[in-house]
Amino acid sequence: MNGKTLALVALLVGGLSVGACSTREVAGTAAGGAAGYEYSNKRAMDQLTEDYRSGRITKDEYDKRKNEIEGRSAVY
Repeated sequence: MNGKTLALVALLVGGLSVGACSTREVAGTAAGGAAGYEYSNKRAMDQLTEDYRSGRITKDEYDKRKNEIEGRSAVY
């Protein structure tokens, strides 16, 4: 291989390595963000259940807010 070909191969391999690391970092960040979001949904659902059981909200309000939480959650 001549110098230009070798340099091109080195750039391509280096670019793929950086791309793979970036993809993992982005996936990890996205997963962490999603986990935080679901934790927030769980806390909201727990608080909603507590509000309903204690009589602070009606069954209709409970159902409405529960549907909102379920709509934005991948877990519920």
